[in-house]
Amino acid sequence: MRSQIIRVTAPLRQRALAQPILPFRLHSTSSRAGSRVTSPAAKALRAAPTIPFLGALFSSKAAAEEMSYPDQRSEDQWRAVLSPEQFRVLREKGTERPGTGEYDSHYPSKGVYTCAGCDAPLYTADHKFKSGCGWPAYFDSIPGAVTRHTDSTFGMKRTEIVCSNCGGHLGHVFAGEGFPTPTDERHCVNSVSLRFTEDADAASKESAAKSKA
Repeated sequence: MRSQIIRVTAPLRQRALAQPILPFRLHSTSSRAGSRVTSPAAKALRAAPTIPFLGALFSSKAAAEEMSYPDQRSEDQWRAVLSPEQFRVLREKGTERPGTGEYDSHYPSKGVYTCAGCDAPLYTADHKFKSGCGWPAYFDSIPGAVTRHTDSTFGMKRTEIVCSNCGGHLGHVFAGEGFPTPTDERHCVNSVSLRFTEDADAASKESAAKSKA
């Protein structure tokens, strides 16, 4: 019986050994820098942060949505009072193109910048400075007006800033860039997220009235 099994299986083994052996790895890699094979999909994802509209599609919303803000209007209510561009930036965390915003080159001697969504005062005129980044820049905010949380979009860890009253997206804050300001911080804010008035007292009263309504 044993010899029969050998006679049957031996040809099978010979045929198996005759088959060409496929390489185990389809994509070779090397320890030398730059020789690693990168798929087209990986390249596209790596380039995605430079494409403005994708920020609205893939933004990290989890931290912001977990927080509760005094102004709890629904998305439909926000759409009714905001322009499409304001809604895209404030509620969907989009970004306006650099150098296009109304307040990029706006340097008043006095006044206050309020949230374009809920009119809560956010920054004063003397917080603003010229950074050359293409968006309005502020080295500080009105105490308690701005809330920070971590934005991990595309695996990059940044600090997002939102309006503390309604949660509207303002932009991001960066530190340690070497600007000659009291805080060495740059609040990089979308112009479309803001409104400006020269009368700071009037802006505060308007915001308080809307909060009570």
